[in-house]
Amino acid sequence: MPVYICPNCKNRSVDIDGFEGLTDSDALQCRRCGFGFIFQLLEDYYPAPATGFIVCDCDARVLASGRGVFELTGFQETDLMGQDVAEVLTLSDRAPIGVVREWGVRQLGLELELSTSAAIRKPVTVDLFPAYDEDGGLLVALTPRTPGATRATG
Repeated sequence: MPVYICPNCKNRSVDIDGFEGLTDSDALQCRRCGFGFIFQLLEDYYPAPATGFIVCDCDARVLASGRGVFELTGFQETDLMGQDVAEVLTLSDRAPIGVVREWGVRQLGLELELSTSAAIRKPVTVDLFPAYDEDGGLLVALTPRTPGATRATG
C-alpha cells in the first residue's frame, strides 16, 4: 500500500481505501490541510518537528514548499518557485540530488550546509526522496542541526 506525506502539515496517510488514487484526473491533495501536493513514499518517514519540505519537479526545480522552509531559509515560496533547489539554497553538495534523480533511490541523513536568503550558512540534515509517479519529481526534507553536532548512528 502506498504511503503518502504532506509537505505542509506532515500528515502521513496510507492509501488503504483508494482515495488518493481514485482517478487519474484528480490532483492529489492533503486530506487534513488541503495542500496541493502529497508525496508518495515507499515506506513511512517520520520527520523532526522543525523539518521543512520542498517539492521539486523532475529537473529539481521547486514546485512548492511547506511549513518550516521559510523559518529555516528565509525564502518565501514565491522566491523559490521555478528555481533549481540546489542552486537557490546553495547546498554544499549537489551530487546526492543527481543520484536520487538518476537512480530513483533515497538519500537520508546527509549533513550539508545551505545558504539562507540573508547569505548565512546553516548546517542542515537533508533527506531526499524520488517521486514514484510518471512526473519523476523529488522531495527535499531540510532539518536544522546544531553546528558541530553529529548524527547518532546505531
